[in-house]
Amino acid sequence: MSAQLPVQIPVEPDLAALAQAIKTWGAELGFADVRITDVDLADQEPGLQAWLDAGHHGEMDYMASHGMKRARPAELVPGTVRVISARMDYLPMDTDADWRARERLRQLDPQAAVVSIYARGRDYHKVLRNRLQQLADRIRAAVGDYGYRVFTDSAPVMELPLAQKAGLGWRGKHTLLLSREAGSTFFIGEILVDLPLPVDEPTGAHCGQCSACIDACPTGAILGPGRLDARRCISYLTIELKGAIPEDLRSLIGNRIYGCDDCQLVCPWNKFAQRSSLPDFDERNGLGAAGLVELFGWSEDEFNRRLEGSPIRRIGHERWLRNLAVGLGNAAIEAATSNEIVAALRARVDHPSALVREHVAWALARHGAAG
Repeated sequence: MSAQLPVQIPVEPDLAALAQAIKTWGAELGFADVRITDVDLADQEPGLQAWLDAGHHGEMDYMASHGMKRARPAELVPGTVRVISARMDYLPMDTDADWRARERLRQLDPQAAVVSIYARGRDYHKVLRNRLQQLADRIRAAVGDYGYRVFTDSAPVMELPLAQKAGLGWRGKHTLLLSREAGSTFFIGEILVDLPLPVDEPTGAHCGQCSACIDACPTGAILGPGRLDARRCISYLTIELKGAIPEDLRSLIGNRIYGCDDCQLVCPWNKFAQRSSLPDFDERNGLGAAGLVELFGWSEDEFNRRLEGSPIRRIGHERWLRNLAVGLGNAAIEAATSNEIVAALRARVDHPSALVREHVAWALARHGAAG
């Protein structure tokens, strides 16, 4: 009679120890903070529905296409019971203490092409997704196979409410997430998991009576505390909007050609903004000091080559020229420079794209010139 082998009883992981390990691994992978929350976002559904009903999402049809599924992570990924939410700071490593003042000065320079700070380096989608996947792999190595999915601004998930609930920060009046330790200059991503990890507590809001972000918005897109009409937001207009920029908003955009940092530049909490621990977000192609005429001269091949690996490349050369034409139209400066701008615009007056031609014609009219 052969001896019976002992029954192998699966060892349940120490979930509290695992949660702490996840945070430690996250720090090793470049995340500034990692927190954990449950998936109950029922309190967010009325606000989400009202925002969609008001049409404040503009052409971002993907915001509406999944309906309330955005607020129900367990419907998106069946079996999900927890969300691991992670923050990664993005200020370039060489950013100095005067960065906000310097950025505001560039906005006042009519020749400058202002690109949002987050977009001057490598595409954050790739960086965060890769790092989150590495974190997910470490969890698998510790507990064996488990159910999960990694996201970063890439799925119908209410990332900001989840991050707020997890304790990464609070929603500012501009609707961005704010941290007492890091302001708002960071990206977030998450891993939806089927592990019942212990959850973290949310933090309180600390905006008080401050309304600096509301007052600073060039287009009045922030309708009130926590109320954003994306259709007026410069980030939406220069990135998400596929067609013509509404004429009544063009002059308000100034020289901002991709995204907008105005609400962040005036936020008092951003005196605590943190530099990235990774080189991925360091500036490329001189985008922090480039001029409108210079960038408007890029051919489509040059645009694609220079901006390979950049989040900017996804808008395409056509919308890039559209945005720059608006900036050039707003650059009302001394005659010599205006002549240079007019010459640059006239070089595109017969562009194959009707979208580009429309915005070039508008810009030339602003300079009192015809094509």
